Amino acid sequence: MLCDQCRERDAVVHLTQIVNAEVTQLHLCEKCAAAKGIETTVAMPKHPLGDFLHAVQQQSAPALGDQTRCAYCQTTLRDFRASGRLGCAQCYTAFEGALRELLRRVHGAASHRGSSYEPPTATGGHRPEMETLRARLQQAVAAEEFEAAAQLRDQIRALE
Repeated sequence: MLCDQCRERDAVVHLTQIVNAEVTQLHLCEKCAAAKGIETTVAMPKHPLGDFLHAVQQQSAPALGDQTRCAYCQTTLRDFRASGRLGCAQCYTAFEGALRELLRRVHGAASHRGSSYEPPTATGGHRPEMETLRARLQQAVAAEEFEAAAQLRDQIRALE
């Protein structure tokens, strides 16, 4: 399909415009689309964390160079700075010094200062009550008391 404007080059941009239920289509080549102010090249977006990582690396002491590699996945500090992502779990150990400095600058501290996760106890907080409710639910179903069974079911779900 040729460009609707210059009729010389192949159309690579296809615009569809709907105004008052009237559909118009415009097919443009890259050059004509650029002349109309339509950006046609798709650039890889730069990761915003990359600039910050680069600034941190420039300001901090060069304890770890850009060429330091993770022994497991071969990711370098330069790769991390470019993408904002580590390659594997072992990267945290390989780049520990740089990551500690990054965390200190971003969060104000290199160690966790918030609340910590506490797993549920082995006995469970509502365990005896849950067992009682389940037993009553089975009795209600056996006695065909479905309204009572529905209420018990809802109580069990609320406790879970």
